[in-house]
Amino acid sequence: MRRARSTPVRPVPGVNTPSLGELEEKLVLEALRSGRLVKGPMVERFEDAVREVTGTRHAVAVNSGTSALIAALIANGIGPGDEVVTSPFTFVATLNAILHVGATPRFVDIGDDCNIDPDALAAAVGPATRAVVPVHLYGCPANMPAIERAVRGRDIVIVEDAAQALAASVDGRKVGSFGTGCFSFYATKNVTTAEGGMVTTDDDEVARVARVVADQGQSGTYVYDRPGFNFRLSELHAALGVAQMSRLAEFVAARRKHAAFLRAALSGIEGLVLPEQPDGRVHVYHQFTVRVTNQAAIGRDELLARLRSAGVACAVYYPRPVFEYECFADLGVSPRGMPRVRRFAREVLSLAVQPSLELCDLELTADTVRRLLT
Repeated sequence: MRRARSTPVRPVPGVNTPSLGELEEKLVLEALRSGRLVKGPMVERFEDAVREVTGTRHAVAVNSGTSALIAALIANGIGPGDEVVTSPFTFVATLNAILHVGATPRFVDIGDDCNIDPDALAAAVGPATRAVVPVHLYGCPANMPAIERAVRGRDIVIVEDAAQALAASVDGRKVGSFGTGCFSFYATKNVTTAEGGMVTTDDDEVARVARVVADQGQSGTYVYDRPGFNFRLSELHAALGVAQMSRLAEFVAARRKHAAFLRAALSGIEGLVLPEQPDGRVHVYHQFTVRVTNQAAIGRDELLARLRSAGVACAVYYPRPVFEYECFADLGVSPRGMPRVRRFAREVLSLAVQPSLELCDLELTADTVRRLLT
């Protein structure tokens, strides 16, 4: 008797499962077989592709988004004695970079878009402030025109933490072009190199210093200009990036389409606040992040657990402001400060909108959320 063939089981998609295909494999093998694994043409091609998207004069490849932030701060002359204003509602890399260059972080509250509140920023700027690091959280660009107005006429640089927002824009201008941009290409990002990052800028000197800092302080072979780091991106990682960048428009379109489906399917549920795209801004939906408020039928944590039990991909980014962790207790944040940050951390829940999702995945998400909250 002939044995029936088993049907392959499709793996349950994650919140940010990378989309990898034949082109990624082809270019990685091309880099591997070339015998040149560092400082080669793939890195240059990857830099060119990112520069074309951001519209900046320069793009400097590095080995992580954290490295990009550190190199960008150093290249802008930020160091000990300098105050850097940023959002505490972010991945810890934003804070780590500020601390590692010896600067002093100053946190301000966020707005409804989960990004830094420009009014709070303007009120926080003081004589020691030398930089502001807006975080384009979840792929939604911060209100950059208002942030620029808040620091105009002052000796303050803008270093954008655009780790989650490649191709997002404000009034037609891409993030990463408002100051010095910092991108991540970690495995979960909209475009991935497994590990990797990029510094973007229109400033020739900032680009030069960032490149020197990333290569052990070298401006040439054994020509050392300053202390530096090994922040180099390998050819293998860059090959992934070249392939992924060729699919960026496809990825963004899929995420925005999936977000639109969920927004329509989940509208009108009491206590569920859906992410919006503010006027003039293009959201690239690294995450589709809802807020589960006190008016919801069940709390955020219970909803999270029950969604996961039902096979729905979801996660919390981020469960606590960075200043609440014990290792950062000496930063001296008031226990009553930044109420919106604290509240949002208790409410946010990210639902999957990544490109590999099928209609059945989105329907499962929407139907389960609606059933649990209504």
